[in-house]
Amino acid sequence: MNRILYYHQQSNFSRKIRILLIEKNLDCELKEINLLNKSPEFLKISPIGKVPVFVEQDGTVIWDSTLIAEYLDETYPQPGFYPSNPQARLECRKWEELADNLGDNVINLWVLNLTKNLNSTRYRAKLETSINRLLPIFDRQLSQSKYLLSNDAWTAADIAALCSFGYYSFRLNEDWLFQYHNLRNWFNHLHERESVNSTVPMPLN
Repeated sequence: MNRILYYHQQSNFSRKIRILLIEKNLDCELKEINLLNKSPEFLKISPIGKVPVFVEQDGTVIWDSTLIAEYLDETYPQPGFYPSNPQARLECRKWEELADNLGDNVINLWVLNLTKNLNSTRYRAKLETSINRLLPIFDRQLSQSKYLLSNDAWTAADIAALCSFGYYSFRLNEDWLFQYHNLRNWFNHLHERESVNSTVPMPLN
């Protein structure tokens, strides 16, 4: 059977996996999910009801973008996006988790904006505080090196952060590009890659 990725074009977590599949030159059938009307087929393979979900050629089903990313890197190691050294790999996973946390907060803030719930002032402030606390942390890290972990190569941490910041621009605003120069330079540089540029989230028709 073909590899299958159940995804949503605007999902930052789906984008992580789409970039990895392109970089690793892995053929994969893309099945876009209507997140407002999830099919029984999708819910059968995704107990958590979220994208992405990856189905391997042997039928193995994996949900959660980080689990999928680690599986792809271990099964198809060239090019590699997680360091082999245990300490460096841990550092990569820490930054990846930080990036995913940013993405989750941006999603929650966007959903909150959609609902226009007047009783959510405290929750909104909590999300905005968390997001604004993370931005300078990433910017400081990128003042030390070309990528999050080194000058040599990007990693899964860079991909996760790129997708979260891209989602920030798509759903909220691009003000951070003007305020954080190291982040902006890193972000623009990565968009020179076809895998990144071709997966930019777009408005639905």
